[in-house]
Amino acid sequence: MTQTTTPVRPKRAAKPNGQWKVDGTTPLNANEEMKAADNGLNVRQRIEEIYSVQGFDSIDPDDLHGRFRWWGLYTQRAQGIPGGKTATLSPEELEDRYFMLRVRIDGGALTTEQLRVIGQISKDFARDTADLTDRQNVQLHWVDVVDVPEIWRRLENVGLHTTEACGDVPRVILGSPVAGIAKDEIIDPTPVIAEISRRYIGNPEFSNLPRKYKTAITGHPSQDVVHEINDFALIAAIHPELGPGYDLWVGGGLSANPRLGERLGAFVSQEQAADVWEGVTSIFRDYGYRRLRNRARLKFLLADWGTEKFRQVLQDEYLGYALPDCELPAQPTSAGDHSGVHEQKDGRFYVGLTAPAGRVSGSTLVALADLVEAHGSTRMRTTPHQKILALDIAEDQVKEFVGAARALGLEAYPGLLKRSAIACTGIEFCKLAIVDTKDTMIDAVAKIEERLADHQGKLPRALALHVNGCPNSCARIQTADLGFKGQLITNEAGEQVPGFQVHLGGTLAGRENGEATMGRTVRGLKVAADELPDYVERVVKNYSASADDGESFAAWAHRAEEDELK
Repeated sequence: MTQTTTPVRPKRAAKPNGQWKVDGTTPLNANEEMKAADNGLNVRQRIEEIYSVQGFDSIDPDDLHGRFRWWGLYTQRAQGIPGGKTATLSPEELEDRYFMLRVRIDGGALTTEQLRVIGQISKDFARDTADLTDRQNVQLHWVDVVDVPEIWRRLENVGLHTTEACGDVPRVILGSPVAGIAKDEIIDPTPVIAEISRRYIGNPEFSNLPRKYKTAITGHPSQDVVHEINDFALIAAIHPELGPGYDLWVGGGLSANPRLGERLGAFVSQEQAADVWEGVTSIFRDYGYRRLRNRARLKFLLADWGTEKFRQVLQDEYLGYALPDCELPAQPTSAGDHSGVHEQKDGRFYVGLTAPAGRVSGSTLVALADLVEAHGSTRMRTTPHQKILALDIAEDQVKEFVGAARALGLEAYPGLLKRSAIACTGIEFCKLAIVDTKDTMIDAVAKIEERLADHQGKLPRALALHVNGCPNSCARIQTADLGFKGQLITNEAGEQVPGFQVHLGGTLAGRENGEATMGRTVRGLKVAADELPDYVERVVKNYSASADDGESFAAWAHRAEEDELK
């Protein structure tokens, strides 16, 4: 009897991922088609020559909703649209005829002259709005396209710009806010940040990446640049033979699919750092997934490749040499937010100031620039924690400066929650947001700190409270002690109201337990926005009552019973 067999059919080839070095450069979606049709950097000429002359209605839709981002411009949310409409209206229906403008500040380094110019632009063209972001930028709102060329002229006259502050490009380079001045600094990253910015920002070779690309570099032992959630990061390391340099991390990111970055186990010298940045960024450009936007971040490529393959490709295809191995740097023993008063290595002092949820104004920035100059300094730094530092204050000027800054609403010694409170833009201006964030945060922090005043001795120095208006995690909710993700929830009366999903016990470098950990979620735990102060008070008091001696909030939150977290 003849046995027949069913022929084995070859497996259908998987869909191409849009990897340029694998699948070719043919665009596989509308966003890639837009970028292929015209480089985003080219839109500046049209803004200057056409759109600023003829006004908002003259803007080509592909430029408005795509290429404008390459110059730091997003349309802001039209006023009065409730959060329930965010997912049902088109971007055109959600947007206003005004823009958010992001001023790029690589490494957070500012002069008082630059800060004053930003503040005056805010007063003249942005209705006195200004926010300090957790990416060391300053964001302005209510910007009219007709004013953009003049804004650029003023910024560029003092060495600032908005180039690639948004878009599928290398975003602002996070840098240690105390680079070059800290007494305990291991290596000064200022030359590396400057070299990367000079060589690659605004360079057409790197202005069409699969999606946004985030960089963080620090030489400070507190690891103060949230390196674990950046695509490319260098943190200070000391090689036993080669001396001070950097430990290389890649593939971190949050949003709806959070993933902590991973070490490649490679040591990078100061001289190699810019070339290594170019190599890792080129891998993302050439091998990154472009077909699906929700998989177009470096973290997805790293997850598929693993660190060993990633390092091998970097060395073999892009560097042409092997990097030395690097041991894990020491874990931080102090917080990296630089709040308060600290002595510099030259004997002068820097003062870390906290604004409520990063919210300031143009008038405040101008007044702060004047205040810093009146106390003998011209240097400032923004931070990845929505703070701003004044550098080079003489010891006999510190007390007076701190008091004068407090009068501007900038606190050098903030309370338990205010110190580490971060909020994204929220529904006030953001087209993706579902709930209010800034005002909700400011109101909640004031109420909670008042209620917990008698518990101060039983609580840590600070508790990180982060509020985000949507799932995208611009405010890093998964890495906070108390993280709140905005959504609409149904209250006991059956009404849909603004509220939050809760993440508990997240942490990054420089916090009490030293280990980076994503926050814990409790099934079904949601909190209405107006109940946020009551909830935080309740869970923090539970922590105070049941935590072991010296136990951090993050460690407690991960072991506590669910009832203690509700």
